[in-house]
Amino acid sequence: MQQASFLSITEQVVEHLRSGIASGRWTQTLPGRNQLAKELGVNPKTVEAAMQTLEQSGMILSQGAGRKRLINPKLSHSPRAMRIAILNFDHTTDRNIDYMVECFHSLIEAGHSAYYTARSLTDLRFDLGKIARMVEENKADAWIILGGTRDVLQWFAGRADPCFAIFGEHTGLPMASFGPNKAPAFSAATKTLLDYGHQRIVLLCRRARRQPSVNRSVGTFVEEMKQAGIPCSDYNLPDWEESNAGFQRCLESLFRLTPPTAIIIDEASYLIATFQFLLRRGITVPGDVSLVCTDGDPAFANCEPPIASMSWETEPLKRRILQWANNISRGKTDHRSITTPATFINGGTIGPAKAAGR
Repeated sequence: MQQASFLSITEQVVEHLRSGIASGRWTQTLPGRNQLAKELGVNPKTVEAAMQTLEQSGMILSQGAGRKRLINPKLSHSPRAMRIAILNFDHTTDRNIDYMVECFHSLIEAGHSAYYTARSLTDLRFDLGKIARMVEENKADAWIILGGTRDVLQWFAGRADPCFAIFGEHTGLPMASFGPNKAPAFSAATKTLLDYGHQRIVLLCRRARRQPSVNRSVGTFVEEMKQAGIPCSDYNLPDWEESNAGFQRCLESLFRLTPPTAIIIDEASYLIATFQFLLRRGITVPGDVSLVCTDGDPAFANCEPPIASMSWETEPLKRRILQWANNISRGKTDHRSITTPATFINGGTIGPAKAAGR
């Protein structure tokens, strides 16, 4: 289950000061420690600790005891507000993810103009021609792309406009990026199901993650199944129309003749849809079928027993996107790529495989 992550008071003050410098609120010197403490309603020692953090990063420079800190002109010159377009993988899920909402508002608070494009990658069917026309229509200064396929991200990386990939096949491309490494978590989840005696294991994921080739995480699932002597077929990686009706038809097909004993589901929203499908048919979890979600969700914290899922730290994503936006607003090239570990969290939705005939 994904754990909530909160900034300490000192970290919040650091981000406040950094954003103020980036937006041009302070240009030559920072206000004194006591003035800032009064403004923010915190202890002067907290402000001092935050200022020392910014000194270590080189953003501000000490002039000695009793004197205001200088803002380093080399790191803070000529910031400008950026018009940043966010191209979602799928609007129905991505816009409401808690960490994306936080990223969106952090960009706005830093003075940038962030907005979602009218059509998502799914709407555009990952067609490069359609994407090119959409990009031309938007005239953005920079782009954030969620869940891009390799060819989509290669196309964006070849453009002059700065771009930032969240998830997707970004490894090795000259672009800023951030994403969890879910391959070890996929391996752990699959091995756990196999250890419980499951053989009819189905992975339900979007077509872009398995066609024309499987991505790293899906490939890990396929390899673990192969190692267990279970070659993956269309049954284990079914194709389905990516709509609500298409997902329901896929579930109907799976449970018609040889129902799976375990399902790994690639998005929290589809996990909820699966729960409802099973409930209507009197199929129990985990008695009849085990479920694993490859994402975490704040709602999972309210579930008892916990939902088996995959978790990764989201707070660094917000900080990294803001850092990238502030860097490019100063004309600085930023292609730094960050991969954060994801872990498999076992839970009450996994149990032993149901014996044949029961």
